[in-house]
Amino acid sequence: MSAQRILPVEDDHDSGAFFAAARQHRLVVRSCSGCGADHHLPRAYCYHCGSFDLVWRDVAGRGSLYAWTVVVHPTHPAYEVPYTVVLVDLDDAPDVRLAGYLSGRPALAVGMPMEVWWDDVDGAAVLPNWRPQQR
Repeated sequence: MSAQRILPVEDDHDSGAFFAAARQHRLVVRSCSGCGADHHLPRAYCYHCGSFDLVWRDVAGRGSLYAWTVVVHPTHPAYEVPYTVVLVDLDDAPDVRLAGYLSGRPALAVGMPMEVWWDDVDGAAVLPNWRPQQR
């Protein structure tokens, strides 16, 4: 029996809508209706202008690789090593950088195009994840 993967808290006031949208295969970011700033990690107010008028908006799920690291020391039994943690800057939300997970040691380069893919975790959650853009 394998260990259960770590799952998000889906009823969180600030981030629950992010994971609800992921269940529908939609990638969303929190955006301020007042000044237009995008936020991740989601929060209750805009840290640029102080407005509490925030909305969730859909983004395309494309970006560029900012950085990555290969994990070789096991930290949780559900995640076989090696695996790679990636940081991706979104194309249509330039102030947002999202993290993702790739198994193994893929060939990567800073700035390479990335795309979202949907990781269905045994029907318990759907997580947005990242991979090099398919041609």
